[in-house]
Amino acid sequence: MKTVAVTGASGYIASWLVKFLLEKGYTVKASVRDLSDPKKTEHLLALDGAKERLHLIKANLLEEGSFDAVVDGCDGVFHTASPFYHTVKDPQAELIDPALKGTLNVLESCAKTPSVKKVVLTSSVAAVANNGKPRTPDVVVDETWWSDPDFCKQTQMWYVLSKTLAEDAAWKFVKEKGLDLVVINPAMVIGPLLQPTLNTSSAAMLNLIKGAETYPNATFGWVNVKDVALAHILAYENPSANGRYCTVETVAHYSEVVNILRELYPTLRLPEKCADDKPFVPKYQVSKEKAKSLDTKNKLMNGVEKSKR
Repeated sequence: MKTVAVTGASGYIASWLVKFLLEKGYTVKASVRDLSDPKKTEHLLALDGAKERLHLIKANLLEEGSFDAVVDGCDGVFHTASPFYHTVKDPQAELIDPALKGTLNVLESCAKTPSVKKVVLTSSVAAVANNGKPRTPDVVVDETWWSDPDFCKQTQMWYVLSKTLAEDAAWKFVKEKGLDLVVINPAMVIGPLLQPTLNTSSAAMLNLIKGAETYPNATFGWVNVKDVALAHILAYENPSANGRYCTVETVAHYSEVVNILRELYPTLRLPEKCADDKPFVPKYQVSKEKAKSLDTKNKLMNGVEKSKR
């Protein structure tokens, strides 16, 4: 099997991506910020096949040339590394610079590495659906949608802005350099954790089951982390994969999420009321058509991985 690189390998999606790549027989060069931090490395080194085919390499998103050694000799590169926080003090330093400059640094390394044939970038539905357009039950969001940076600034959606700017810059870069890029745009990612630290989307679920008095008046797309990791691999392995792929299993209001949790775990103390008295933020649709074209063997979203959960 070929050698591939995964950036930000200790993260939530990336850890599952590394696991699946190793299971498929790939050799994986994985970047982490701190090789001496067991929280960044131990869960990766414990994966099946890691001893033989996993190579951890230190790299920093904000250091030019930091990823040269990571992508060297690789056929494919999965760029997943990007911070995800809702509350920040300095949006530029904490979110925008790592996302935007980090993406361009990784792509620069790929552009000067002849072995690299394809790059798969982890973006987000955040870069797709936030533009001020109404999102109601009859509205279908698809890959042609783009979030509006000005709207993001006005509403102070800094994470959304970081993902939008990073993906936009990536498309402009590869057009100039001639790189083959495919982008995965997942919704709110939930499911089992491999890493020992709590990520932002999982923290949202944990908050609901640990005594929260209310649930947010918010509607999101939701998708399982295993599906997202698998979508990255399908995008890499499928020669016809192109453009963006929205990976969303369902769209649900937090009230529905709470009801599902209540049915599954009746002993949990779950919030009974919404955080405000306003009408619920409406649901909308996200097209699955392009994701289905990528998933020719029906492994995603109701496929074989779901049966294993």
